[in-house]
Amino acid sequence: MNDLENAVIRPLRFTADVEAMQAFLERLGLRSRIESERGGWVDMLTGRGMVALHDAASSSTGGQPGQTTLSFEADKLDELKDRLEQVGFVDATVFDEAYGRVLSVSGPEGVVIWVDERSDDLYGYKLHDAAPDDRWSVTPYLTGADEAPWQRFLGALGVQTVVRFGPADGDFAVRLDLTTTEDLDDVQRRVGGSRTEAGLEIVDPDGQLVVVHG
Repeated sequence: MNDLENAVIRPLRFTADVEAMQAFLERLGLRSRIESERGGWVDMLTGRGMVALHDAASSSTGGQPGQTTLSFEADKLDELKDRLEQVGFVDATVFDEAYGRVLSVSGPEGVVIWVDERSDDLYGYKLHDAAPDDRWSVTPYLTGADEAPWQRFLGALGVQTVVRFGPADGDFAVRLDLTTTEDLDDVQRRVGGSRTEAGLEIVDPDGQLVVVHG
């Protein structure tokens, strides 16, 4: 499978304060890549995976401050659509939005997933010269998710990062977890938080728990 056909995992955080969340994630080790010139949107890189920040107040989908959803970014959406259909995700649809092409598909348990197509058109956006820190990865934690069908779905997308799973009962939810090979003591000195068996637990500017795994 060509790397360009793979989807990169990109949790989307709706936030009450994009600048505060951006600064928090940069202190952790993420790097800003593309930012809206009007504010309200930024996506950030790690060595593996991305995080997108969206101003909740301007969300057209009703995203609430502190809410994290699961999204992806990929090249060649048409090829990705074909691959998803071949393994049973038959409602995969590619359509145009104001900011570019998007693939929509119902994942396991009917959770609607969006995949944005990478674009070279930066009208209205500014590009940062961001070299991702290879020590860091985005490794979201999913609850209310049956692991086996989700792993099958992620495999069809070509996702090559770790996704962690919590209890399968209850509503589907996404927590913004990260994994690093950087010494967690150094990370804690930089951003605070509490050490637990799970890793370094930090409360982010939206009041949400972020767990950094070593």
